[in-house]
Amino acid sequence: MGSMLSWREVRPAPGEVVAPDERLPWPQTAAMGVQHVIAMFGATVLAPILMGFDPNLAILMSGIGTLVFFVVTGGKVPSYLGSSFAFIGVVIAATAFAGKGANANIAVALGGIIACGVLYTLIGAVVMATGTRWIETLMPPVVTGSVVAVIGLNLAGIPVKNMAPTSFDAWMQAVTFVSVAAVAVFTRGMTQRLLILVGLVVASVLYAVLANGLGLGKPLDLSGVAAAAWVGSPNLTAPAFSADAMLLIAPVAIILVAENLGHLKAVSAMTGRNLDPLIGRAFVGDGIATMVSGAAGGTGVTTYAENIGVMAATKIYSTATFVIAALIAIVLGFSPKFGALIQAIPLAVMGGVSIVVFGLIAVAGARIWVENRVDFTDNRNLVLAAITLVLGTGDYTLKFGGFTLGGIGTATFGAILLWALLRRGGSGSSAAEAGRPRSGQGGR
Repeated sequence: MGSMLSWREVRPAPGEVVAPDERLPWPQTAAMGVQHVIAMFGATVLAPILMGFDPNLAILMSGIGTLVFFVVTGGKVPSYLGSSFAFIGVVIAATAFAGKGANANIAVALGGIIACGVLYTLIGAVVMATGTRWIETLMPPVVTGSVVAVIGLNLAGIPVKNMAPTSFDAWMQAVTFVSVAAVAVFTRGMTQRLLILVGLVVASVLYAVLANGLGLGKPLDLSGVAAAAWVGSPNLTAPAFSADAMLLIAPVAIILVAENLGHLKAVSAMTGRNLDPLIGRAFVGDGIATMVSGAAGGTGVTTYAENIGVMAATKIYSTATFVIAALIAIVLGFSPKFGALIQAIPLAVMGGVSIVVFGLIAVAGARIWVENRVDFTDNRNLVLAAITLVLGTGDYTLKFGGFTLGGIGTATFGAILLWALLRRGGSGSSAAEAGRPRSGQGGR
């Protein structure tokens, strides 16, 4: 544990990468941790609300889950674990949730979430025992790059369609992502590193001036913040184990495997470090975190693409940042007032930030292709990427009885199956044609 908590302090030049085993000075690391908490907060709060779970408990368990992941991976994989959207459809189906208020059948869903965590952990154990070669055969860079890009593109509809109900809100989204872009390009030093946080604050102030001051939109309402208690306990719920719910929810583990693998490949490409030996441990860490969360009444968790987007923008991959972020989330899980403050951020501003973050995720997928020199003159790679991107972006959905496989799932499984079908086609078997990284490339 002592070695995991030891980071080399660095003071990087603008644009310089901070590696997982390095950190900025502690005040700056703490600020980066706050930024990561804000990046994950919107989705981590939204997912439990859509399933009828307690958002504050979800925040608390995201922090605990992140620390579990940190310990299991030996502090070597920079990642934050937040509420997974992959569970929403199956939880609603298993509990017959009406979509508003508390979920009366949450206990049954929790049993299924724990079963999913068990399956996920077992897959990780198999990978640790047998190596990652079989996974890489199923999911070479052309597949993982497509899956990562799809995650960002699939989520793009959330801010664009659901977070700008009025024309004013749509304009405020534009003001927000322009603010973030301006901070990213025209500032320097720590301000530039905190582009998401600073851009959000600037946009929120502008929103208050235009809405509260000039009456152009729905006023910023802080009454909920004033009324909320500083300290409060989240609502814990014991799981109940139903065979039907477990069979419905457990297969989500396959989607989480694909997401986690894509995230690890993206971070490997961005950091230039080979994280392949840690893939099994990452799966186990995520699986255990999901079981712990489900046992307390929280949602299933997964490595968070939003936070990977922040890392891509800031070039700071220090795992110390995620320890700080996790501790902040745990504290905030016991503070209804902070939850109210985050929820008071104008929807349009959160939407503008989401546009930036989801776009960065999509670009991270493209970066996997570039770093591994995926050859798109090879029709196998070209067709696979084309189909995968449209399946995910269009949210192509398939139903198998009571189980619904949404866009990310269909794109993920579609990419894997297409590669298995097409990989022996075409001429030649060079690394570039197969979409595999060559020696010394792509962080290997």
